Amino acid sequence: MLELLPPPPTDPLWDLTYEFGTDERPERLNLVLGVYRDEAGSTPVMAAVRAAEIRLAERSESKEYRGLSGNAAFNRALLGAVLGAGGPADRAAAVQTVAGSGALRLLADLICRTRPGATVWISDPAYVNHRPILEAAGLNVRTYAWRDAAGDFDTEAALRDLAGARRDDVVLLQGCCHNPTGADPSRQAWEALAELSVRAGWVPFVDLAYHGLGDGLEADLWATRMLAQRVPELLIAVSCSKNFGLYSDRTGCAIVLGSSARAVRHAETALQNAARTLYSMPPEHGAAVVTTILDDDGLRAAWRAELDVMRGRIAANRTELTARLEALGHGSLAASLARQKGMFSMLPLSSQQMLRLRREFAVYGTTSGRINIAGIPVDRIPCLARGIAGVLDPAGVPRAVRAARTAGALG
Repeated sequence: MLELLPPPPTDPLWDLTYEFGTDERPERLNLVLGVYRDEAGSTPVMAAVRAAEIRLAERSESKEYRGLSGNAAFNRALLGAVLGAGGPADRAAAVQTVAGSGALRLLADLICRTRPGATVWISDPAYVNHRPILEAAGLNVRTYAWRDAAGDFDTEAALRDLAGARRDDVVLLQGCCHNPTGADPSRQAWEALAELSVRAGWVPFVDLAYHGLGDGLEADLWATRMLAQRVPELLIAVSCSKNFGLYSDRTGCAIVLGSSARAVRHAETALQNAARTLYSMPPEHGAAVVTTILDDDGLRAAWRAELDVMRGRIAANRTELTARLEALGHGSLAASLARQKGMFSMLPLSSQQMLRLRREFAVYGTTSGRINIAGIPVDRIPCLARGIAGVLDPAGVPRAVRAARTAGALG
């Protein structure tokens, strides 16, 4: 049987991560995977998470099955955290999932069960796993424009493309800190998207993976909460990997909002049935940690303070990188990167230029040009800027000019 299996495609991000692991150059820099790293280059356990884990260990509660929806207290806590005080919780339901990717897949299965062969629109470019997850659930995928030539969200092009979305189509929107571009819609653009959704009848599907790492927790949730108030139906995939640092604990939540309590109950049961066939029940530990933090005023305040520090470090990295690039003569690129938000930025580099960046400067980013701003040690930013400038400069620029630029950038 196995001999009949054709060579399957491999995951490009993990292929690059493996290549990085075999690179023996001490100066190599891994900006591929979307994980937060501190100034020492490690991905720390948040202090609030560690304190919650100690409390859980001291309680030593049972490890009995939680049920198909997972931890009910976690689901209530996430509903309140995402929708906010006074949010439409009376027409919402939540099911714990295996991280954000699990939430995307469960909600994709719900779409397919509701409308087999439905079309889901994703941004171009999109998070690398969006299309595979949706197509694996049996859905059709189309794309809509996301950014313009300057690297900003292209409101006009997005609305023009989504004018082709039919009633009952689904449009996948990243709630904040767009992956891979870092370019987010303005509030006016979000309101235009909501208005189009109501008028045309398509259903918004929000992927919420980086809230708290862009403009702040409340600001990053503004678009999702606005949609929840304005549209009759809304799907939300929530990840706790980034803002709680629970990457390997695989903690997430699928939220559905409907026009009636009856419709939401049916959707919740459908999500439970999908979970039963995929993994039965989600892991408990991460959900218990998040619940312990959100249900305790002291831990919640400590977590938010840590999240602010993380967001500040990401913003400082982006500011320093843009300053270095501007000093090297790449002001337009610097200005574009400065307007982006969250963990990622998109460099205007071709796959061949990204290959040069990897081979000549030991800087690993994705072939599409995405780099993880949150993963740069502060003392390596000058090297990264020199590498980017090195592959952007045309071949005809004399080496002495490039050297002069570098000397000027380094003071």
